Amino acid sequence: MRRLDELHLEHPVYGSRKLAVSLRREGLLINRKRVVRLLRLMGIEAIYAKPKTSLPAPGHQIYPYLLRDLAVTGPDQVWCADITYVPMARGFMYLVAVMDWWSRYVLGWRLSNTLEAAFCVDAWEAALRAGRQAPLISNTDQGSQFTSLMFIDAVESAGVDVSMDGRGRWIDNRFIERLWRSAKYEDIYLQDYGDGLAAGRGLGRWFDGYNQERPHQALGYATPAEVYFDPGAHGAQPASWAAMQPQGSRPHSKA
Repeated sequence: MRRLDELHLEHPVYGSRKLAVSLRREGLLINRKRVVRLLRLMGIEAIYAKPKTSLPAPGHQIYPYLLRDLAVTGPDQVWCADITYVPMARGFMYLVAVMDWWSRYVLGWRLSNTLEAAFCVDAWEAALRAGRQAPLISNTDQGSQFTSLMFIDAVESAGVDVSMDGRGRWIDNRFIERLWRSAKYEDIYLQDYGDGLAAGRGLGRWFDGYNQERPHQALGYATPAEVYFDPGAHGAQPASWAAMQPQGSRPHSKA
């Protein structure tokens, strides 16, 4: 499963057939049926198909994608959230993060040993506490955790509009996909955490460094924290489309 996770990051378009061939070429005796089973357990799939973590539950409402043709020009206009698989020395967990789209600042994250919606709600609520104010839009994929009534209620009760990626459009959440790649290659794979407590402590240090210390080329070599908390110095502009948003109260504003 660890090697499948690495191969998926290296070749996200590979389906189960190519992944099985790749593993066999490395000397691992595995058939396609087992690869399919493990990918489903991990919640990942090739980018042209929807991952298991992105399948809505029966009866869950799917919301439209609101970001098409919108220029995101400042912090707290759009937050995005996603879930990834975290391999460890013994077993695995799932990691969710909430990120400000414009600054790449990670506002909240949580680890869980299940894919229930509660840990996503915890991460969202942590993001509201850490953020400058609630965003105009929350964008996620169509995973059952994000389409659950629990998560939708947490978002809408903060006065935030719900946006969901088009089916199979992994690129809609591309910024947080890049975050996962960085987290895995710079921390998770290197540390090979033995349990959830160690992973939580280690990832906490990594996210702090990512936010506060790591310069980003796309941000003019500023850190996400610098850009998020001092947006005027980094060219932020009000959202030209904000007046069109039906929910504008943003009750959690700290401004």
